[in-house]
Amino acid sequence: MLELAMARTHHASSGEPSQRMLRVAELIRHAMSELLSRGEILDPVLEKTVVTIPAVRMSPDLKLATIYVMPLGGLNVDAVIAALESHKKPLRTEIARRVNLKFAPELRFRHDEGFEASAKIDALLNSPKVKQDLGTPEDDEA
Repeated sequence: MLELAMARTHHASSGEPSQRMLRVAELIRHAMSELLSRGEILDPVLEKTVVTIPAVRMSPDLKLATIYVMPLGGLNVDAVIAALESHKKPLRTEIARRVNLKFAPELRFRHDEGFEASAKIDALLNSPKVKQDLGTPEDDEA
């Protein structure tokens, strides 16, 4: 019976998030983005910085939301995360009100490193050494 309950909230065999986890994460991402874009969080760091919320990940029990943030240009990441952490309680209350969940999830803020990883991959793919290995088929025939 316990295994069946786990399967409903989390795909136990694959480790993939369930549809409910994905849906709640997306609702929280939208609520958080709206709070930031409308300037509803009164903080000098957040008022001066455009912050993107590229992803939110939920725990299987929906009691923990990990919110990934990326300031525009990647500057002042630590200051932005510290500002969000200092407003964690009112943010949690407001998100719970907007998303209408039974329990307000605990919020955790993390730096989204996806943009930096993409930039590194692009730089590698555009390097002369890799371009040489990715020659066109006509080059191989000649």
